[in-house]
Amino acid sequence: MHCHGGKGRHGHAEGLKRVALVGNPNVGKSVIFGLLSGRYATVSNYPGTTVELSWANVSLDGGRYLLLDTPGVNNLIPMSEDERVTRDILLAERPHVVLQVGDAKNLRRTLLLTLQLAEMGLPLVLDLNMEDEARDRGIVIDKAALREALGVEVVGTVAPERRGLKELRQALLREPRIPRLKVEYGPLLEEYIRQVQELLPPAPVSRRSVALMVLSGDESLRGWLRGRLSQEALERLDALRAELSAKLGKAVGYYINEVRLAKASELTQKVLRRVAPQGGRVAEGLSALSMHPVGGMVVLLAVLWGLYQFVGVFGAGTLVDFLEGVVFGRYLNPMFTKVVQLLLPIGLLQELLVGPYGLISMALTYAIGIILPITTTFFIAFAVLEDSGYLPRLAIMANRAFRVMGLSGKAVLPMVLGLGCGTMAVMTTRILETRRDRLIATFLLALAVPCSAQLGVILGMLGALSVRALGVWLLSVLAVLLLMGWLAARVLPGQKSEFMLEIPPMRMPTLGNVVLKTLNRTVWYLKEAVPLFMLGTLVLFVLDKVALLQLVQRAASPVVVGLLQLPPKATEAFLLGFLRRDYGAAGLFAMFEQGALTPVQAVVSMVTITLFVPCLAHFFMTIKEYGLRTALLMVAVIFPTAVLFGGLLNWGLRALGLSL
Repeated sequence: MHCHGGKGRHGHAEGLKRVALVGNPNVGKSVIFGLLSGRYATVSNYPGTTVELSWANVSLDGGRYLLLDTPGVNNLIPMSEDERVTRDILLAERPHVVLQVGDAKNLRRTLLLTLQLAEMGLPLVLDLNMEDEARDRGIVIDKAALREALGVEVVGTVAPERRGLKELRQALLREPRIPRLKVEYGPLLEEYIRQVQELLPPAPVSRRSVALMVLSGDESLRGWLRGRLSQEALERLDALRAELSAKLGKAVGYYINEVRLAKASELTQKVLRRVAPQGGRVAEGLSALSMHPVGGMVVLLAVLWGLYQFVGVFGAGTLVDFLEGVVFGRYLNPMFTKVVQLLLPIGLLQELLVGPYGLISMALTYAIGIILPITTTFFIAFAVLEDSGYLPRLAIMANRAFRVMGLSGKAVLPMVLGLGCGTMAVMTTRILETRRDRLIATFLLALAVPCSAQLGVILGMLGALSVRALGVWLLSVLAVLLLMGWLAARVLPGQKSEFMLEIPPMRMPTLGNVVLKTLNRTVWYLKEAVPLFMLGTLVLFVLDKVALLQLVQRAASPVVVGLLQLPPKATEAFLLGFLRRDYGAAGLFAMFEQGALTPVQAVVSMVTITLFVPCLAHFFMTIKEYGLRTALLMVAVIFPTAVLFGGLLNWGLRALGLSL
């Protein structure tokens, strides 16, 4: 199977049969997409939205297809922009086949979506993913019976282990079939469905499904209808919906969902059976302990200690010492210096490549020698936490603390993802139900959640000091996080969202999946970070040559030197923090290794750079999601918060005379 990018309508390839992956959130849909498409996929926005879609041209046994990974949905009557995009893709483009990826542990929820796809009249293949987790819970699904009931191909997979992938490919190659399942809504609703259908224009999906959307009060459909129907017809549709709601005595959408749930439950009972759970007692005990009010804190502290040892001590200590001190310090940098001096006799070019602000001597040394080993060890640890099932349990533990900030424990998921990459975490705030929650979470991500590379540098520097120094940094950042979250929750209007989260079983992470995730994320880091490190170094080189760097240092002196009591050279690190936070932290790390920072200065600088404005990519993603005005307002709050708290911490540590 081969894969490559393509172009065409909405950035997709023209003339190819389309396979649309559809499913509820967190069912492994993107993993299935990755396995079917390989590693080369294109990401682009769906027209008129900020929602990014992954797509790829794939070859299955010689046939070429366009594979499209749609956003996760719980309903095709949209409640969010993600759901609207998925519905619009199905409504406007009619795929050759819909590959629905479902959670084998939650068959009823899966079938609720299957019913809606069946009503649309779309060819379907159903993949019941996470079969191993279902079996651990004692759930076995009769796929043959379900295949007979639906009239479409039904396969089971365990995506991380590639189990069932061959059968899934074969199912996609067979002639796709439309599910024969039909939901009867009773004589009254069926009569109104008939009347609405008569008013509707032709559509790529069935008129019946569009009629149900209209009667449910789907406001996101009005734009599509307005371009195809007269004003008189639109008013007639509104009147029919109002009449039906009055006769039912309840919201039509609620009634339709009730009938669909009953049908999904009926079918689930026919094909699902319970057996003895296979999950081990150790896993069950650890699962219960990780969510216990006291035991959960013990588990959390153990996780943090393990993260500190693996990333802070091993990654930022042992590996950085070897790569930066030995590989770059003893061999690569001296070799590059000799080669450049030999081949380029021009002094300015020599300085550009191997000088104090050289693209090789500084940018590559920072990016590869310091940041890469730290980032890689963090990615390994993060993949283990993801695959073990611990992160949803952390959300349970964090719910009470997040309530202080006006958020639910569900917000811990983008926060934890922000420890990997804040830019991607801003996108995942879409899982939060209200705009208010999304804004608060995005603000806190920009303010107080360090990305993996920055966190690793911080752990490396503080790990070289003491556990007390690490504790001061952690408590300082958490205090700012809680305080500013509490203030934001009182400033921003809106309702708090409810906390509902499915808890997967605890499981042993598979080595292959951890390696694959780490490799993909590391490659992404190299593509994303190294060019920006080069750019940052080039900016410093130019500023130094035109004497602007000294001017910036003098201008920032009242803050950096006066308030924070840091060396003037630290200004360079904060300046680079605008490009990438981790690059700024790496500059401070280098100063610390050279003995230019005292323990107190090291802690103050790390707290300040953690709270400093987000990197350029993070800033652009915030603009993309919420607009320039909102992004600038966040920066206007974050910058003085970081500086003022850094100054207070500096004063407090010196006043108390703490030994760090």
